Amino acid sequence: MNLPYLMRLWCLSLASFFLLHVALGLLVSLTAPWAIRTASGMEARLAARLLLALRMLPAGLAVLIVAGICAPSYLWLEPEASAERVGWGCLLPAMLGLAVLSVSMARGLRIYSRSNRYIRQCERRGWQTRLGRGRMPVCVVAGEAPLVALAGIVRSRLMISRLVMSALSPEQLAAVLRHERAHGISRDNLKRLLILLSPNLLPFFRGFGALDRAWAVATEWAADDLATEGSTRRALALASALVRVARLSAPRPFPLLATSLLADGAGLSARVDRLLHPAPHRKEAHASPILKALAGLTLAASLAGLILQPATLHSVHELLEDLIR
Repeated sequence: MNLPYLMRLWCLSLASFFLLHVALGLLVSLTAPWAIRTASGMEARLAARLLLALRMLPAGLAVLIVAGICAPSYLWLEPEASAERVGWGCLLPAMLGLAVLSVSMARGLRIYSRSNRYIRQCERRGWQTRLGRGRMPVCVVAGEAPLVALAGIVRSRLMISRLVMSALSPEQLAAVLRHERAHGISRDNLKRLLILLSPNLLPFFRGFGALDRAWAVATEWAADDLATEGSTRRALALASALVRVARLSAPRPFPLLATSLLADGAGLSARVDRLLHPAPHRKEAHASPILKALAGLTLAASLAGLILQPATLHSVHELLEDLIR
């Protein structure tokens, strides 16, 4: 099939992205059990970062390679006047690449829209106030169903039902506010959106469920740690608040872009046990910001040197020529 120059570029880019993403995604899926076991022995905040980085690695690295190497090699070495035919070996992965990107984009936009509708419904049924030392914006929702969730991405606000507020003591309510504020500080709803927008391994098959669940658990534990800050009294208040809210009724489903205090109710006993029996505190080794900056610059310079090597671009262009036929 003959295609114009730029259409061939798009086709090659989509095909290259799909093939790279599948290869990297399979590698991540195979290493996920090891990564989850490793993360379980780390501090929760660092574990959440590790799992998120691993989860975003296939899509991020595939985009980087296509944009930084594949596309430049085609634009530099492929004559614009060529009338090369595109075979099914390129068209099929290109269509699959377009499919996985379209599905993930549609999923993210759909859930983002659903979350915004949910927030508006809560605001119509409730009233705005500010609670806690930081005067956190809170929407108190009328109704008998228990509700505690941090909703929104750019302007996060806590949704809490009047039933929960009346059931919790002032100390328990303060612990809940600190927990949800920790989610806001970590931008966990934004990270959830990035995960939703990250392409599936194959159309309609995500393939990263274990990593997603492990990351969700690590974020809850990290928020618990930030809310308690090593205080036994705060940990006891948060644990009792979790049990009190869980006993009000069965957990309700929430939009995926809202971090609920109890999520889907899974792992509650582990969270409570972790709060009541915290692991011995381990002092973290923090790298200097200067060392981090130098490491980042070194990595960027190495990648740029690799990309700008003529031999690299020639080799990639030969691979693309084999793919397009």
